[in-house]
Amino acid sequence: MTKQTFWLLLMISISAFSALGQSYTQYVEFADQKMIENDYHQAIVYYEKAMGFDSTSVEILWKYAEAQRRYKDYPKAELYYAKVFDKEGAKIYPESIFWLATMQHYNGKYDEAIENWKKAKKIYKKDRKGYKYKKSQQEVISCLWAKKAIVDTADFIVEPIDIPVNTPDAELAPFIYNNKIYYTSLKADSINFAEEVYTNEYTLQIYTADQQDSLFNNVTRLKDVYEQDFHSANGSFSPDGKRFYFSRCNKNYSCKIFVGKVEGEKIIDIDSLGEVINAPGAITTMPHVTEIDGKEYLFFCSNREKTQGGLDIWWSQIKNGNQYTKARNCGRSVNTKDDDICPFYDNENDRLYFSNSWFPGFGGHDIFYAKNQDMRFLEPTNLGLPINSAQNDTYYSIDPNNETYYFSSNRYGVSFSKNPTCCNDIFRVTPIVDHIPDRFESLYDLNKHLPVTLYFHNDEPDPRTRDTTTDLTYTESYDAYIDLKDKYKKEYSKGLNGDEAEEAKEDIDDFFIEYVEQGIKDLAEFTRLLIIELEKGYEIEVTVKGFASPLAQTDYNVNLTKRRISSLVNYLGDYEEGRFLPYLEGTSENGGRLTFVQIPFGEYTANTLISDNPNEQKESIYSRRAALERKIEIQSVSLVTQDSSYAEMKFVKQVHDFGESTKGKELTYTFEFTNTGDETLIIENSESDCSCLTYTLSNTTVEPGEQGKIEIKLNTTDLSGLTVRHIVLQTNLKNKEKVISVTTEVK
Repeated sequence: MTKQTFWLLLMISISAFSALGQSYTQYVEFADQKMIENDYHQAIVYYEKAMGFDSTSVEILWKYAEAQRRYKDYPKAELYYAKVFDKEGAKIYPESIFWLATMQHYNGKYDEAIENWKKAKKIYKKDRKGYKYKKSQQEVISCLWAKKAIVDTADFIVEPIDIPVNTPDAELAPFIYNNKIYYTSLKADSINFAEEVYTNEYTLQIYTADQQDSLFNNVTRLKDVYEQDFHSANGSFSPDGKRFYFSRCNKNYSCKIFVGKVEGEKIIDIDSLGEVINAPGAITTMPHVTEIDGKEYLFFCSNREKTQGGLDIWWSQIKNGNQYTKARNCGRSVNTKDDDICPFYDNENDRLYFSNSWFPGFGGHDIFYAKNQDMRFLEPTNLGLPINSAQNDTYYSIDPNNETYYFSSNRYGVSFSKNPTCCNDIFRVTPIVDHIPDRFESLYDLNKHLPVTLYFHNDEPDPRTRDTTTDLTYTESYDAYIDLKDKYKKEYSKGLNGDEAEEAKEDIDDFFIEYVEQGIKDLAEFTRLLIIELEKGYEIEVTVKGFASPLAQTDYNVNLTKRRISSLVNYLGDYEEGRFLPYLEGTSENGGRLTFVQIPFGEYTANTLISDNPNEQKESIYSRRAALERKIEIQSVSLVTQDSSYAEMKFVKQVHDFGESTKGKELTYTFEFTNTGDETLIIENSESDCSCLTYTLSNTTVEPGEQGKIEIKLNTTDLSGLTVRHIVLQTNLKNKEKVISVTTEVK
């Protein structure tokens, strides 16, 4: 190669490289500008072009993930936040793990989200009072709740309403008034059917459509509230229909509440409310006007001073139609560190509905209601599936003419042109009123909430006793356990320094949040559902299994687990001033009864890696591994009520503990049962889980009212230590299986 040829090729390479670099830079600059303009779709187009030149740059991956999140393409956003976090571990972009976990929550990946929220907690632990740490902590709780709650689907049909109201644009904030639907839509003046874009060409405006049964037509923009270069949204009529309230926002979405006088089909004399409502320098939006106990109230959202964080929901009493009392915050039961939005008041049930992304939910904003007592709002309730989803569910309202509800959502199923979760549509909720579940369906729903696992401090309740019962309730035991959290953190981190000590404390924090606190929440929901079934007159049998860490001897631990199960029974007896007592005592007028099958395994199934040395309390008491073993589980619920043509198999007891035994000895026991049903009981098949456990059935068919026996023999020749063995009976029972168990400790 000649010298001239070499330099020519070098200059060509440099020129090509410069052109490539310039194109990459230009595409990124174009995309960045589109992000500033809130045109996320076009930003994505330009970032993708830039990625064609360099798809490994962590900067471009971060910007692309941000654009996808704001465009509400949650799966793609999750993918690229994961790429960013894998490359830089939240060192360059500390929010990468925060948004990765958020997107996984939005995508319904609750297990993955929990693990990443834990990582986020560790990254933000230096500022434990800061928003990101507290949000990460709260999101672990939320995902744990969602994992349990996702089994529940209420009896509702949820479907998007039809064109011409719903379009590939965004439609939201629906409410019904005088046989019309009023709603807000994001559209461009010149172009419709695009994407949800917040550029200056697009504005939010209020529309109406005539309601004819479940159909809507004659879509019309509410021109009276329109003002050029401003958004108009979130309409609400006063209870007497003489005033119309709405939000008016500038291009930067700084909003105030306006009101106009209603004259026939016209809205006139429009003006903003005074500074009592529209606090200077604050966003004030989403008005909802209602009547409570004969008085008129305005609910609205604002980020004014003394909010809990972001937008809070406030209220003011309206006097004489134009005087507003000092605005009052709805309180911590409604307002949180996130935006709390979309208030709607249900006069019939005295409930305030709203949307929130802080309280436990399925992802994004969920819809909640809080019961009102003298303008103080109680603990909120999540509306559950199928009204809520893993995406954003907002603007709940009730049709005053019938039992139909409306809300907005960007869930899968909306109208769209490119991104299936880009845009909000309006959904209708219709209750299913003709389906009455039979008793086995109800029981199936109840079992979906199991197991419920409840945790205990070491040797609690009632330490240093061999009693098998306690006077304490589980709630009392739980409260004492929670009070020990700081001690657990101190003891478990003893001898550690720096990050290791902090990680040990985080492990204890996670244990209490994920297991102890979640357990009592699960118990509350299970209890609520259980009393509903008992009040139908069913006789219900609950199977509870006990566990213990190996710090004490087996016979002591068997009694300890019985005390723990006893505390659960006491909790039920104490519930709502003895609401369960007639069922526990067998004195209920409707014939309902609640009985328990108790399986006190003691340390039989304890983790063998856990220290049983009382002098090593860090591991034997305060470690996460030891704490996980000290529990009882509500494992199953079955019916023994004979109110249908089914066989029923009622055992005197289903578990027998032989206690200590000598190796080589043959142990025998006879299980007795009665067919308490109306049909012949047929034992179709039976199987032992060990050749050491043999059995003989007295008969495989048992007529109604007759008794049967199962004689078992446990050969301990090849056994040692702690042993639990089962026999599974396959039957013609509605619930199919029955399990009987024996336990022993072979010396």
